[in-house]
Amino acid sequence: MARTLIGLIADTHGLLRPEAVAALQGCAHIVHAGDIGSRSGEPRGVLDMLAQIAPTTVVRGNNDRADWATTIPYTADIEFERVRIHVLHILDELAIDPSAAGTHVVVSGHSHQPRVETRAGVLFVNPGSAGPRRFRLPVSVARLWVDDTHAEAELVTLLK
Repeated sequence: MARTLIGLIADTHGLLRPEAVAALQGCAHIVHAGDIGSRSGEPRGVLDMLAQIAPTTVVRGNNDRADWATTIPYTADIEFERVRIHVLHILDELAIDPSAAGTHVVVSGHSHQPRVETRAGVLFVNPGSAGPRRFRLPVSVARLWVDDTHAEAELVTLLK
């Protein structure tokens, strides 16, 4: 079975940088872990550009409050190969036990802090923020490779 590449992005806040678009090229699917648009803006540009790269799964972030966001779910569960992925914006609001639920990967955003770690056999990935820089944190996305029931992730720093 061939490995499937999934792009992970979060916290664009209305800004999809060319560096993020370039880093997501070649992905079979993209996951956006919330805070898509700005508080006053419409996120269609971000979502449309991502959809031109690959099919996209999107969850709503805490700043996605305008009318356009009402149809976007707060969580999503998707599966590639045999890898089950749970997506939400704020990791502290995780309402499932991922290991007991058979989830292999949890993708979140919100903190703007890129991180890849394994807990109790579950891979947790926060791609960081791909939008406006926050504090001195890097601007980043992540790539997730899935193969059968195995998943591995790498962070891609766009701007230090």
